[in-house]
Amino acid sequence: MNPPMNPNAPSYPLMPAGGNQPVVQHTTVTIHTDPPKDYIIWSLFSFFYGNVCCLGLMALIFSVKARDRKVVGDLDGARIHGSTARIYNIISTVLISLFIFSSIIAVIVISVQASRAVNYYYRGYG
Repeated sequence: MNPPMNPNAPSYPLMPAGGNQPVVQHTTVTIHTDPPKDYIIWSLFSFFYGNVCCLGLMALIFSVKARDRKVVGDLDGARIHGSTARIYNIISTVLISLFIFSSIIAVIVISVQASRAVNYYYRGYG
C-alpha cells in the first residue's frame, strides 16, 4: 500500500518555467588511481648486480625519469617511463638468471669430468 500524500508538502516543477527542456542533474565521480610505479629499487639491483649489456643502467635511467615525472605531476609520462623501466628490469633479470644458472651447470659438469679423469688416471689407465 502506498502512504497517503501530504497535501501541505511543497510541489516542485519538473520542467523549467519557460521551456520544454527537462532538468538534468550532473554527477561528478572522482576516481583515485594508484600512482604509477617507478621500480627504482629493482632498477638499482639490476644496475649493481645484473648490468648485462647495460640493461640495468637503462632501467635505472627510466626509473629516475619516471620518478621525476611523478614528482612534477605528469602521471601519464611517469606511467610510460615506469613501464619501460619494468621491461628493462625483466630482461636484465632473465639474462642474469640464465647466466647464473648456466654457470652453475658448467661448474657441475666440469667438476664431474675432472673427478672422472682423476679416477681414470689413478686406476692405472693413464
